[in-house]
Amino acid sequence: MDPKYTISELAKEFGITTRSIRYYEDFGLLSPARKGSTRIYSKRDRTRLRLTLRGKRLGLSLADIKQILDMYDGTPSTNVKQILATLDVIEKKRDELEQQFQDIAAIQKELSLAEERFRTALERINNNNKKKNNNKNCNKNNKAKNRQ
Repeated sequence: MDPKYTISELAKEFGITTRSIRYYEDFGLLSPARKGSTRIYSKRDRTRLRLTLRGKRLGLSLADIKQILDMYDGTPSTNVKQILATLDVIEKKRDELEQQFQDIAAIQKELSLAEERFRTALERINNNNKKKNNNKNCNKNNKAKNRQ
């Protein structure tokens, strides 16, 4: 007989909330048996939960995860379909990440340019203030000399 799990056991094992597990159930990723109002999770549900959390860590959407998980029925032909679909999702995710890297690099470049402009402006202001202070000091010295 397959092991059975409660929602609390799974939540504790995977370090997530029971609400998250219920959400995954509502989304169709898990389908526990019911004993009254108690959910009874199977080994299959536990595996699907583990794979769901792995997919989330990889940045996959729940819809993508569900599509991949729903393809599996244990036959070699669906296993190939599942692998191909997973590879497709991974390729799309990699493309998204590459675009994000490029966007981040562009933003970093813009920030560096902006920082350089502001530092130059600040330096210019500080230099002008020094000149003004020097002029004031010179004027004070000239006035003092004229009084003598």
